Amino acid sequence: MRIGGTHYRTIWMDDDPGIVKVIDQRFLPFEFKVKELRTAEDAFYAIREMVVRGAPLIGVTAAFGLYLAARASHPERWCEEIKEARTLLGSARPTAVNLNYALDLAMSEVDCAASREGITDSLFHLAMRLAEDEVSRSKRIGELGLDLIRKIYFKTKKRVNILTHCNAGWLACVDYGTATAPIYLAHDQGIPLHVWVDETRPRNQGARLTAYELGAHGVDHTVIVDNAG
Repeated sequence: MRIGGTHYRTIWMDDDPGIVKVIDQRFLPFEFKVKELRTAEDAFYAIREMVVRGAPLIGVTAAFGLYLAARASHPERWCEEIKEARTLLGSARPTAVNLNYALDLAMSEVDCAASREGITDSLFHLAMRLAEDEVSRSKRIGELGLDLIRKIYFKTKKRVNILTHCNAGWLACVDYGTATAPIYLAHDQGIPLHVWVDETRPRNQGARLTAYELGAHGVDHTVIVDNAG
């Protein structure tokens, strides 16, 4: 998504293969900060302390964390260290389904009889594929949901009002978002709409994140207390 003319994803890599970058959501909407992840412990911290939020993004972050563990592992203990990293990462947010799904999928690539370099490369490509899969799924959700919004608008000829809770936008994913993806597509196609944004206590993901996203995209919205919803 675009912020100030720059297109961002919530997780990405630059030229250094040992650094994974994420948007530090703890500071939004007041500051836009990027945190660098260099180790599996960094990825564990990012998930546990809610630097990254949202099930899709948590899963992708964990997969990159396992890749970082492999990359930094000792040549003679690399397989054991990857297994230890999997246990650590899995404990960061035990209730997040995507977390263990991503870790189990990544561990299926780990063959202790293979080479450390080969497994590291496999884990890197798997993490990248997971990220792209999340983008594709979010985009598809947007396309399917757009059809629903379009039908409501053409039927009523009135502005479409939508209520959101928590955050299901691009910040919770890698790009586009899940439940909010149709909102962005409808807005971009000129369909008049307004979003009622539940603040979502106690961490205010709606007021701090969803409202931030919608505002950056130019979508008309109003933050409301949860009980108003």
